[in-house]
Parts: sequence; C-alpha cells; structure tokens
Amino acid sequence: MLKAIVTVMLKKGIFDPQGRAVQNGLDSIGFDQVKKVRVGKQLEMDLEMTDMATAEASVHDMCDKMLANPVVESYSFEIKEA
Repeated sequence: MLKAIVTVMLKKGIFDPQGRAVQNGLDSIGFDQVKKVRVGKQLEMDLEMTDMATAEASVHDMCDKMLANPVVESYSFEIKEA
C-alpha cells in the first residue's frame, strides 16, 4: 500500500482572499512580521497500489482531472510507503 500527499495552491499572481484574511487576522493579534499568507489544501490518500510509477501516473491524472483547477491552481505530490 502507498500513501499520496497532494498539495494544491493558487498559482502566483492569483489573488488569495483567504490568505489575505489570515494575514489580517495575524496582524490584528500582534503578528505583524507576517507579510504574505497563501492558503491551499493538502490531501492524503491511501492507495491500494504497490508500483510507484503507476501510482505517480494515477495521482497526476487525479490532480489534472479533479483535485486541482489547472487554470488557477498548481499542485505537487509525494508518494511513499504507507
């Protein structure tokens, strides 16, 4: 069994209102040294697969078809033994 960890973030240059809200909140409670926050999502998936190359191709396909919007988001992933 393998585990995939996928990270999806807005592409650079895309306005991130959630990141701005978190930054403003941190600033309001005294953490004014934080100058930029980007909010994304992380997914952990257990895969019933044993072949690393097949798992990588499958996760890449999942990201392209559903997990990330390629117009405004980029993604990266890591696959490891579960």
